Amino acid sequence: MATMGNISRRGLLGSTVAVAAAAATGITGSGTASAASRWTAAGTATATTTALPAPAGAAEIPTLWTEFLRNRYNHLQIPWVGTAGYGHGSRKRPHPRVRANVLHDGARPDGSADAAPVINAAIERVGRAGGGTVLIPPGTYRIDDIIRIGHDNVVLRGAGSGRTVLHATRSLEEIIGINRSRYGNSPNSSWSWSGGLVWLCPKDRYEALTGAIKAQNWPFEGWTGNDANEAVPLTDIVAPAARGDFTVTVADASRLRPGARVMLQLDDDTEHSLLAAMCGDVDGTATYTWSDKTKLLSYAPFNWPVRIASVHGRRVRLAQPLPLPVRAGWRPRISGVPHLMTGSGVEGITIDLVKTVRPKHLQDKGYNGLVMQCTWDCWADDIHVVNGDNGFLLVSAKGCTMSRTRASGRGYHHSYACREQSHDNLVTDFAIDAFTEVPTPGSGHHGINVEGLSCGNVWSRGRMDAGTFDSHRGLPFGNVRTEVTILNDGAHGGSADAGPLYGARFAHWNVTVTNERAGCVKIDEVAPYSATVAISTVRPFGQIDKPDFTGDLHSRLEAYGTPGAGPGRPRNLYEAQRALVG
Repeated sequence: MATMGNISRRGLLGSTVAVAAAAATGITGSGTASAASRWTAAGTATATTTALPAPAGAAEIPTLWTEFLRNRYNHLQIPWVGTAGYGHGSRKRPHPRVRANVLHDGARPDGSADAAPVINAAIERVGRAGGGTVLIPPGTYRIDDIIRIGHDNVVLRGAGSGRTVLHATRSLEEIIGINRSRYGNSPNSSWSWSGGLVWLCPKDRYEALTGAIKAQNWPFEGWTGNDANEAVPLTDIVAPAARGDFTVTVADASRLRPGARVMLQLDDDTEHSLLAAMCGDVDGTATYTWSDKTKLLSYAPFNWPVRIASVHGRRVRLAQPLPLPVRAGWRPRISGVPHLMTGSGVEGITIDLVKTVRPKHLQDKGYNGLVMQCTWDCWADDIHVVNGDNGFLLVSAKGCTMSRTRASGRGYHHSYACREQSHDNLVTDFAIDAFTEVPTPGSGHHGINVEGLSCGNVWSRGRMDAGTFDSHRGLPFGNVRTEVTILNDGAHGGSADAGPLYGARFAHWNVTVTNERAGCVKIDEVAPYSATVAISTVRPFGQIDKPDFTGDLHSRLEAYGTPGAGPGRPRNLYEAQRALVG
């Protein structure tokens, strides 16, 4: 095709060789890898799926999608994300009974008085009573404090993002105090990537977290507490399992129950073979220097929350396939989740932050919109953030959905960020508007970010008039961006001690780049064992993303220059996977 001149020789060879290699390494009609493949040798490719026939008239060499249909849970380049989002991707959400109306409690809808105490008191009262909906009727409500949801099954519902407005007048730094990174003596503000003026977080976790910040004992932000040591092991896993398997064998299942929410934990070994596996064990992982990546190494253990589907003797079936293999050297175990909130949501609200000058990079004061932290099966729907430092944050979040969300105004550091081992979340029907102000000198914008060993996350059906597909290093893996139109003008972030930009199985599927900039979108020459499919023609200018690993990355480029659906190729990778869920 006419656009082939824009594909580098390495990209063409990598794509062609990888297709041929798929057959050579055992991607067969049965959907299992041969014993000779690297993945099988590493104990990662024995999961099986139902074989599906190739469509009539299919090419002799299968497309990525037809390959995936035969091998959906452990495909080499495409991750399984069909159960991402609230309720394993369910479009149905609870509508609990209205238990409070903030107008009846004295909130003023004309912005004349601080409504935060009234709103927070209603949320707390409803939460303590077991849950329900807190209604915020149409109007503008001034909030001089954080709106906090800290109990299960509480829904904060406005009348629609065009009708109910929370006008936030103060920053997180003003409300809580200065926040710094725990990594070194950095002068940078941690409000540049954490916290929100609407903050969903278990009450005990929120209090411990903000208490540590006030005491300047800079905390870990994740699932296992301020010192990352609060998870209680329930049982060890005693047999190897492959990526894509649903079942693990444990030492003692007496403390495990069907339906329980637990956490798979894996420790790395001295050879850093866990981190290498997250990168697909490409040859370059053997020569990559892991030992000085102090920030990356602090993300330990790997924590993946998962629900137990059933228990039969010592065999435990999980509700989702394993995103990584299980090997004895990683001390695999099932633990409790020490901090967790479920079943809560925010709907139909604009979060309007007082307009300030956009700060220099990493100096944010914390005019941040909405954050979900240590949450599972929570959601935000029809939320609009205006004039924020950061728009929407997922921090140690699992299976949450953000739908019909929008970031607009004077310009953001992160419009969307997904951090600290956040897994299987869905951001759908999202928008980043063109910024209304000229960027402050020294400021930066990233766009939609994923980092910190986060996997299984999806951005679907989006419009980005600013930003890029950002990884902040920290070795995220197995994430998808699909059916997105983007003016690609942002840059990736991440410090050198945070490790690789990408792990294996990133998929960029059906992406239209309106300014033809390749960086962070066309990733077949950057990310290992990944797929770039059906993106528009792009050119390499303003590039800063470079491969972390030497040698063959085994990544695939397909349908280059032809965004949209095609013969045997769905328009939206996530929705096509959802259709496979029985």
